[in-house]
Amino acid sequence: MTVSADPVALARDLLRCPSVTPAEGGALTYLEGVLKRAGFTVHRMTFSEPGTADVENLYARIGTASPHLMFAGHTDVVPPGDPTVWSHAPFSGDIDNGVLYGRGAVDMKGAIACKIAATLDHLAANGGKPKGSISFLITGDEEGIAVNGSPKLLKWAAAHGERFDHCVLGEPGNVAELGDTIKLGRRGSQNGVLVITGKQGHVAYPHRADNPVRGLVKLMTALMDEPLDKGSHKFDPSNLEFTSIDIGNPTVNLIPGEARARFNIRFNDCHDYASLKTLVEQRAEKAAAGKVKWRIDWEPSNADVFYTEPSPFTDVVIGAVAEVTGRKPKLSTSGGTSDARFIKNYCPVVEFGLVGTTMHATDERVPVEDLQKLTAVYRKIVDNYFR
Repeated sequence: MTVSADPVALARDLLRCPSVTPAEGGALTYLEGVLKRAGFTVHRMTFSEPGTADVENLYARIGTASPHLMFAGHTDVVPPGDPTVWSHAPFSGDIDNGVLYGRGAVDMKGAIACKIAATLDHLAANGGKPKGSISFLITGDEEGIAVNGSPKLLKWAAAHGERFDHCVLGEPGNVAELGDTIKLGRRGSQNGVLVITGKQGHVAYPHRADNPVRGLVKLMTALMDEPLDKGSHKFDPSNLEFTSIDIGNPTVNLIPGEARARFNIRFNDCHDYASLKTLVEQRAEKAAAGKVKWRIDWEPSNADVFYTEPSPFTDVVIGAVAEVTGRKPKLSTSGGTSDARFIKNYCPVVEFGLVGTTMHATDERVPVEDLQKLTAVYRKIVDNYFR
């Protein structure tokens, strides 16, 4: 399938924009120019929140009628780390032996380039206008705390009368080969800190102190030993993982007065926020048995569990992937969180992008062939959606 816009050139130009969260880095300015030339009405918004960095975002639409298909994504990327260990500079957009290198190649500037190329090709073949509406919702802090990006941009769009029918988000969810996976949902995410309070004292006189480390080990063991659930027919089991232990005691002969352990829970549709917290606290209380002074400091979360039910829309996406790649994709709900957790409040959303093997890694890269195939998949989705 030929494309009138070159996804490789678009991706290369985007990769040359150093848009490390929360910097715009020129990426949205570049997209604004491309989309305006194609006839889109483009809006640029900067959102703020006390205690957070300002974030620039972009919303563009062509057409006024329904159905309305949204392509969503983010141009911000994680830091590249030490650039000297990259075989190609992280913001060079170099192509070597048929592979495009750069931070964001797969997560997810490559997918954005493919969506735009597919859309421009569709428009060129249909008189410059879709039989409905196509929009791009591109945010700048998905890799950060996700406060001044998608949540506020979606709210802004709704306040201005924008109504979406369906969305394709370009997260790199394919596991090994393009076309092997489509994500229909994600587990939720909840952070917390287990705090054990003891009594400070000299290590030579333990009877005069109460070492909180013992209680911390006991409660951590209790929270990790028993599974939170067995999973559901849509989701893998929930899991609680401790990620750090913080005592903050530099003195070797001093029993500390407090010990902390940070954890993250990835939870499925067997729970909501309230029931999950109750379950964990009940297990901690049982393990403490009235002998350990404990509390859990729960952190705010905007990462709830969601699932998109199969429908004619998901059939369109599945059919396009199968036709272009020759693979029947697995319908998955695995992996981390994404901006789909916000989009699902406005319309059904599925995730399909590139292969995620090198995302966030040194020498993040994507085969040029995959960019061309993904563009063909997106073109097929657009064509069949408006058919």
